Amino acid sequence: MLRYTFAAGLTALSILTLISPVMTEAQSPAPPVPPEWQTHAEKTDYRETPRYDETVAYARRLAAASPLVRTMSFGRSGEGRELPLVIAARDNAMTPQAARRANKAIVLIQACIHAGETDGKDAGLALLRDIVITKTHPNLLDRVVVLFIPIYNTDGHERFSPYNRINQNGPAEMGWRGNGSNLNLNRDYMKADAPETRAWLRLWNEWSPDLFIDCHVTDGADFRYNVTYQYERHESVAAPVREWEQKFFDGSIVPKAEAAGNLLSPYLVFRDNRFPEKGVDSFVSTPRFSTGYVPLTRNRPALLIETHMLKEHRSRVRGTYDLLRAALEEVNRDPESLMRAVRLADEGIEAEGKTYNSQRKVVLHVALTDTPTPLKLKGVEYRTELSEISGDMRVVYGTKPLDITVPSYFDARAVVCVAPPLHYIIPPQWGDAIEVLNFHGLRLKRLAAPLTIEVESYRLGDVKWGNNSFEGHVLPSYKTIPVKERRTFPAGSIVVEMAQPAARVALHLLEPEAPDSLLTWGFFNPIFEQKEYAEAYKLENLSRDMLRKDEKLRREFEQRLVEDPKFAASAQQRLQFFYERSPYWDVNMNLYPVARVVTPVEMRLTEF
Repeated sequence: MLRYTFAAGLTALSILTLISPVMTEAQSPAPPVPPEWQTHAEKTDYRETPRYDETVAYARRLAAASPLVRTMSFGRSGEGRELPLVIAARDNAMTPQAARRANKAIVLIQACIHAGETDGKDAGLALLRDIVITKTHPNLLDRVVVLFIPIYNTDGHERFSPYNRINQNGPAEMGWRGNGSNLNLNRDYMKADAPETRAWLRLWNEWSPDLFIDCHVTDGADFRYNVTYQYERHESVAAPVREWEQKFFDGSIVPKAEAAGNLLSPYLVFRDNRFPEKGVDSFVSTPRFSTGYVPLTRNRPALLIETHMLKEHRSRVRGTYDLLRAALEEVNRDPESLMRAVRLADEGIEAEGKTYNSQRKVVLHVALTDTPTPLKLKGVEYRTELSEISGDMRVVYGTKPLDITVPSYFDARAVVCVAPPLHYIIPPQWGDAIEVLNFHGLRLKRLAAPLTIEVESYRLGDVKWGNNSFEGHVLPSYKTIPVKERRTFPAGSIVVEMAQPAARVALHLLEPEAPDSLLTWGFFNPIFEQKEYAEAYKLENLSRDMLRKDEKLRREFEQRLVEDPKFAASAQQRLQFFYERSPYWDVNMNLYPVARVVTPVEMRLTEF
């Protein structure tokens, strides 16, 4: 297995060295399957993947043939398709309540969030079949309940075409990356714009799974690994969950998948696909991604499977199958350690929310450091040459194995930290933001009467706007300036208590510097808009009067003229200088309406 050391080490790039002549890894053969139970992928020798109707029909055949399988819909897509869910369990543990009473771990496996990346669908159907029909892996449900979403992005899945994934080596046709509204569902976990996301959140809130696995196919460079994987391993994850991930993902699940003949690596982001020798970065997820959302905000381990798009469809599906099987084997072997890790994380976060400590910081975002460590990369031969088409350097990959040592950047440091408050308060007029909080299952209350208290909040400065729409939003960027002030909140304002297991959802949604906050996603954009204006001739008179009465203001203005040539050359900026310092200026402009309550205060509250 490929392992990383995070200590400082490599100071200069090692010379590329050809080491191994041939890649000898061979996947274990698939177990024999009766023809009537072969999946569509198997029947077509992995040339094809089934459409939506055939996928659902196969899942229903499994349910009809075995009492251990049940199928249902957990919602509808934008175009009206049912979102299929397969539940597999022994002892009739087909509901969250029954699963908990039976003390079974709950594992949610998801496929086709990017509907052209079909490997998880084909692997998951085959694995369920081998559990309940062929019984080649009959014990995988002994202590585990499996929730399987074979097609999450159902509308994108049915935009079927051979031209949807230019980088991918099969199947012959596949679905589209975006949903029916062309939203990338794997960027929607926090803002929850899509009906699919809202249905998924309801499913999550109902079942509260112990482990989540999301199945994808990469883009990127060429190399020999048929499967790569990723999980959030940094201090932004609650310690019990992080420790479980490191022990079981790297220590047992990945080695088991390798023992089946796969070649695995942590997910690789090449700094320049044309020049692999420049090195690779780790992938740092944020909660907009499924496998960021689950560990960073819901305190559960999450495994991202990224098969290599240039490998044959068979190799990718079988690699996904082996990794899913290994994960279920390990959770069945020791479900108590998984459930204990998530319980300790939930209890710890809920306990922390009962008191405020300005010195206790929660990490909301990390960034990779510039400290490289040497990585032995199992690549393939390549050369670079000047392209007469693009006029730039291009990479040409060969087929012979090439082991090279490159710098890897997997170490990370905290860049956004915050001391959680006791409560957040959101004025009731911000209904879209409040709706998102509710989708995430946070415990919310309403103020029964107006409340005037001292709070913490933020003013926003240096506001800039994105040039393009991103996932249906125009995103602002800004700098935060902490403020403490007395505010009055009307009856009906929403109170979010932080003494709850999902408190980190609130932190990531409501702290402006969190990478996927509601402010970042544009839910509060009207606060940046100036609504009243002043005519220049009025400001001319007002400015003279202000200068006459305030010597300190005069000195500030004159200093600005000297130090800022653009300001000095702009009549508009010079007059705006006085307008913003006058009593006519809107004091609520650029003021974040969400408040942090850090001292205990009595509130009259009603249910949300």
